Amino acid sequence: MASFSRRQFLAAASALALAAAVGPTNLQAAADGPVRGGTLSIILQPEPVTLTPVANVAQPTQVVAGNVFDGLVTYGFDLKPAPQLAESWEVAPDGLTITFHLRKGVTWHDGKPFTANDVKWSLENVWKTIHPRNKALFENVSAVEIPDDHTVVLKFSKPSLPIFSVLNGVGAPILPKHLYDGTDILNNPYNNKPVGTGPFVFKEWRKGEYLVLERNPAYWDAGKPYLDKLVFRVIPDAAARAAAIEKGEVQYAPFNPVPFRDVERLAALPNLKVETRGYEWLSPVLYFDLNVENPYLKDVRVRQAIAHAVDKAALSKVVWFGYGKPAVSPIPSTLTAFHDPSVPTYPFDPKKAEALLDEAGFRRGPDGVRFALTHDFLPYGDDYRRTGEFLKQALKRVGIEVAIRAQDSGAFIKRVYADRDFDISSSYNAAFPDPQIGVVREYWSGWLGTKTPWTNGSGYRNAQVDALIEKAAVEGDPQARAAAFRAFQQIVQRDVPTLPLLELKFFTVHAANLKGAVEQGDQVYSSLRNAWFDGPNADAPKGN
Repeated sequence: MASFSRRQFLAAASALALAAAVGPTNLQAAADGPVRGGTLSIILQPEPVTLTPVANVAQPTQVVAGNVFDGLVTYGFDLKPAPQLAESWEVAPDGLTITFHLRKGVTWHDGKPFTANDVKWSLENVWKTIHPRNKALFENVSAVEIPDDHTVVLKFSKPSLPIFSVLNGVGAPILPKHLYDGTDILNNPYNNKPVGTGPFVFKEWRKGEYLVLERNPAYWDAGKPYLDKLVFRVIPDAAARAAAIEKGEVQYAPFNPVPFRDVERLAALPNLKVETRGYEWLSPVLYFDLNVENPYLKDVRVRQAIAHAVDKAALSKVVWFGYGKPAVSPIPSTLTAFHDPSVPTYPFDPKKAEALLDEAGFRRGPDGVRFALTHDFLPYGDDYRRTGEFLKQALKRVGIEVAIRAQDSGAFIKRVYADRDFDISSSYNAAFPDPQIGVVREYWSGWLGTKTPWTNGSGYRNAQVDALIEKAAVEGDPQARAAAFRAFQQIVQRDVPTLPLLELKFFTVHAANLKGAVEQGDQVYSSLRNAWFDGPNADAPKGN
């Protein structure tokens, strides 16, 4: 195995008060710096299933959890790690030892001290075992040493280059050992009343309505957060969300909160701002999972036919209003060190699709239909439903009938990843800064049978692909890892168990007088500790 230097390693790593959604109560001049006070009202759509990103790392869970849990590090727009609970760290020249020096004086929200024991316990009991992105990344941690309460030493049997890309509060969540040790982690009641070290403290969750976090008065970063309260509002209807934002009843709304047709109009309003920064850490890719256990979809020619039947450029333009570009590979072009543009592609070609379906033995019947499938779309908003309708029309042209099935997020996760009772599902995965984190979980057979959300929904098994994934996980030479990922892309794009559709570009809508809300590359999954109102939010209803 090739050895690597420290420089290489670092380079690779590199409510009731809803009506109180008003600006600050201490209205000093903005020129004096950030202003303390106020309640920020936030769109949370859909409602999360749980509030702690342990085994469920769904988008709404992470939006909340990023405000409750700090991580060892956080990420700037350049995606380089910056200190958070770890003030500093050293990497051994061979990459087999990493030493973290923890911040002193940090407490959990219940007043207990945060120590190295919490990090050690979380790594051994969560990151290495049940966290869907981290199991492979940390499996080569052979020992965790804690020489004192504020030092954590990780010993590796083999290098793990990507880990410095996942050490924020949701990427590698640190849980309070004193509340979790000896319990059933997945069913621990604190998963839904989380206790973290972050800038905001869980207060209340009235399901179907709102969720409240309050300012942590003992936060280690003195003077922060500036806001007194965060109120996450559950508003399922897209038109109602747009109206609430326009009226100033909501001042922060991430992840494409309104229909695309409303974006241009809202961006033109003087009291609002549309922001596309803050998602750099994600690199999200929209895709279809094709259930390879289905009697039709198990034939690679059928999967390739479906790929030829979908016009990705039209999908981007018609459904996603240009907030996404056609994907070439499951590893997006934003990951330049790994992306391979030479992979097999499937240009829009309905005639080719029909020929492949004929060749597979599925000819049109007297009614023009070859066979029927069901499509389950990610229930995160109208964009995903319309993606399902686009697929329905695309496949109808080549003789495949598609029934669209809607459900809430809990039912969707159970159907696709536990019961496997689906034909085609649509979703998105964040690729993150390294494919080992967000991409390979869609293809590695080791996840099959675990019922873990957003892992190998297609049911794909390929020993050669597994070997490449496992090689990349422990390879110490960045060039050799990139080569393994290029080979991986060639195979999975030939087999197409998952069809990459678009590299998405999410947007956030927020009040123009909300400052400090977008300051880092992992912002949407980080905290709003730096956010503050520059003057009163005059358009919001007044409250206490």
